[in-house]
Amino acid sequence: MMAARASLVRRLTTALEASPSRIPVLLGGCGSGRTFLLEQVRARPGHGPSQYVNVERSATTPERFLRALLTHSPFLNPAPDPASATARGAFEATLAFFDGARGPGGEPVTFLLDEFLELRTFESFPGLRNVLHELLQTLAAGRNRFVLSTRYVARAHRFLRDASARFEVIHMAPLTPAEVAEALTGTVATSAGADRDDVARAIHALADGRPAYVRAIAEEVAAMQARGGGDAVSALAALLAPEGRLAETCAFCYELRLHRARGYGALKAILDILAADEPLTLTEISQRLQRTPGSTKDYLSWLEDVDLVTARQKRYSFADPLLRLWVRLHCRPEPPGEEEVARDVQRYALARLPGPEPALAMSGTASGAPSDARGPKDWGIIEID
Repeated sequence: MMAARASLVRRLTTALEASPSRIPVLLGGCGSGRTFLLEQVRARPGHGPSQYVNVERSATTPERFLRALLTHSPFLNPAPDPASATARGAFEATLAFFDGARGPGGEPVTFLLDEFLELRTFESFPGLRNVLHELLQTLAAGRNRFVLSTRYVARAHRFLRDASARFEVIHMAPLTPAEVAEALTGTVATSAGADRDDVARAIHALADGRPAYVRAIAEEVAAMQARGGGDAVSALAALLAPEGRLAETCAFCYELRLHRARGYGALKAILDILAADEPLTLTEISQRLQRTPGSTKDYLSWLEDVDLVTARQKRYSFADPLLRLWVRLHCRPEPPGEEEVARDVQRYALARLPGPEPALAMSGTASGAPSDARGPKDWGIIEID
């Protein structure tokens, strides 16, 4: 079950078919559906041969990346033999391949570069200090078509700030309730069309419209129904249990982003503070962290750099509300019990679900929770929200 995102596919296709073609840059966090969208674009006819490249998985050394790129490419190769290339030479050969690769009939081709910011890891090799700048210059000046993607929104904005206007930033917007309802067709059993819309609104609210979360909750609801009954809230409680699917998803996203940032331990402490209470000002966080405002400001900027926190009117909070719930439950010396998971998920649901009182039938693994729980553009690139 995955929403088709037809409107986003049309935007990408329009950009690629423009004359000259624009270079879409898909920005969206973990589980936003970027890779799925790239696969849809690759499967869509009309823009010639294409090659999908998972940069995050294949960017090791410049020499090995070039070799892997050429080995798996369907295109004619104008690049020199990488076997004897230095790190600098291999990167230049990679740029030459991106610029000069052609299809079987000599026509321009399309590259889909997933997690393109990972190429920055090459800057630790001799002679490579401005890898992303050189890459963007080469792509903007070439005849081939490109689609770039990354989960690091703040970093992408910074690197693209002075880039060519040929780059077009497209944000992976959350799913709408209507898109969730469409994706539920044939997955979650309902008795009437209005019921499906109600279920869709509940799943949309709990998942914050994030495709990976929507998919997990919907599939868990369907599984519970097959066992005799279930609802979105109890499904979320089951998914956030210590061995649950969303607990593992959130753990991956949490660790991945923290390892891409600086100040690992202090950053975890700030996330723990915000998990307990948000939004907070810089002063409030520094007092609870027992560090100076200056050092706390640095820590917060590193968290913003990997999109873990966001600031509005000088008050900081989690960018992903479900990740905040996961931190509350799991960033502690021992895993939470079933009743703790059910209680905290109920509180989360009460704050997010529409209407005066969400349905809190805690069936399945989350049964037994109390039903009365309560709780509290300044740059030249085209951008599409």
